[in-house]
Amino acid sequence: MNVLLLSLLALGIFAAILSIARQWWHSLHRGDEGETHVVRQRPTDCCGQHEVCEKESLLAAVSKGVDYYDDEELDRFARRPAEAYTTAEVEEFEEILSTLRSEDVAGWVRSLQLREIELPLPLRDEVILIVGERRE
Repeated sequence: MNVLLLSLLALGIFAAILSIARQWWHSLHRGDEGETHVVRQRPTDCCGQHEVCEKESLLAAVSKGVDYYDDEELDRFARRPAEAYTTAEVEEFEEILSTLRSEDVAGWVRSLQLREIELPLPLRDEVILIVGERRE
């Protein structure tokens, strides 16, 4: 029994070494040994609607400037976590959202992203619903 366990352990170590050597060999022949590969992790607070979230993030990255939707007062919430808003503060966001046309909601969310303002958690589902309906 011990011989079998030791054999399996040795086989596992050999496979790990072989895998590392193979990766090194491929990187050597591709000429990218000095390059670092960045693996982008999905945020833990991601809504799960990747067609919406990732597309909105990509659109925010290419936007040249910030568009304001008569919401300059929201700038005071920059870099505040989404779960840290009070009920009154969430109502401020909700009031602005309720005055927007449905076609302006995605742009407003991009504007918030560019200004580093996180949308309050209670409003995220509503925003996803509005943007999703608009895209259909």
